[in-house]
Amino acid sequence: MKYYLIAGEASGDLHASHLMRSLKAQDPEAEFRYYGGDLMAAQGGTLVQHYRDLAYMGFIPVLLHARTILKGMKRCKEDIVAWQPDALILVDYPGFNLNIAKFVHAHTSIPVHYYISPKIWAWKEHRIKAIRRDVNFLYSILPFEVEFFEGKHHYPIDYVGNPTLDEVSAFLSHHPADFSTFTQENGLSGLPVIALLAGSRRQEIRDNLSRMIEAARHFATDYQLVVAGAPGIEPDFYGQFTQGLPVRIVYGQTFRLLQHSTAALVTSGTATLEAALFRVPQVVCYYMSFGRIVSAIRPFFLKIPFVSLVNLIAGREVVPELVADGMKPSRIRRHLASILPGGEARQPMLDGYALMAERLGTPGAPDHAARLIVNRTNLKVGSIN
Repeated sequence: MKYYLIAGEASGDLHASHLMRSLKAQDPEAEFRYYGGDLMAAQGGTLVQHYRDLAYMGFIPVLLHARTILKGMKRCKEDIVAWQPDALILVDYPGFNLNIAKFVHAHTSIPVHYYISPKIWAWKEHRIKAIRRDVNFLYSILPFEVEFFEGKHHYPIDYVGNPTLDEVSAFLSHHPADFSTFTQENGLSGLPVIALLAGSRRQEIRDNLSRMIEAARHFATDYQLVVAGAPGIEPDFYGQFTQGLPVRIVYGQTFRLLQHSTAALVTSGTATLEAALFRVPQVVCYYMSFGRIVSAIRPFFLKIPFVSLVNLIAGREVVPELVADGMKPSRIRRHLASILPGGEARQPMLDGYALMAERLGTPGAPDHAARLIVNRTNLKVGSIN
């Protein structure tokens, strides 16, 4: 059968590539055509357009590149109609993908599958109307989404497990911990590691890293501070924040870094979940300009009590969240001290991680999603024939 996939950023490329591999296992005759990236291309099929050509985030960048984005969207719609896939699979990236879903629903009979459902429980809840109208099957990777979609909005959704759990489990099964090799290969000392995960975009790093370092350098006598270098961010960019300070940078080894870390300072996002699955106690830090204003208006825009996936999945505060005006080096330092060995918050946090992992379930998200997609596509094709 023919599958058309759309992923619009690096994380989507990763998750879609794993889904494609699982689809091939379920359907040996699978054909792929897609908007995506290099990881998807490695699975075969035809890459129509690379996500980096359309990956603009934020109001101003999107506005400046609106013509390029609209052109890419138009090309995508025309390509789907011309190829006539048996299934359209959308992967996250809601701004682009919900527009595509609307077009496909209105102009074709191609079933729309949405893998990694849009996070409308956090903001833009009104999008449920578009999902209800244009999406045939919705697949969740966060267990609490089931109650939101089915309980609150009476829209059916399948929780298939979390792909980050698959990725961490696969890494641990193939990479036994070897601290001395890790430190020698990266020119690090033998001191325990405090990892600094300051985000993947320049603005995130600019806002967060200097404050993280200011807080963590207090512990530099007994620990080494190591930054997880983001892809595409050159060393000179980090240098403006680390020069003359006891801080090292490790590129392309975030999982290895977490595997060998004693504690971490982490910006919100999937990295908080990764740190938890590696059982690394953490402080979630996310600075925002005009922090007091952001904190004041946050309840009017965010419909959730937490910003980190760890706390959202556990249903309670497992990790401290220092966001907007709450992210002050003095507060980070105090929380960091409490999660280092001997700190009063370390073991309770690890206990909370166990609860979170229990709620996530077992690995196998791409396989579970692929099985549902293939079975449903077979039924659709069979009914036509």
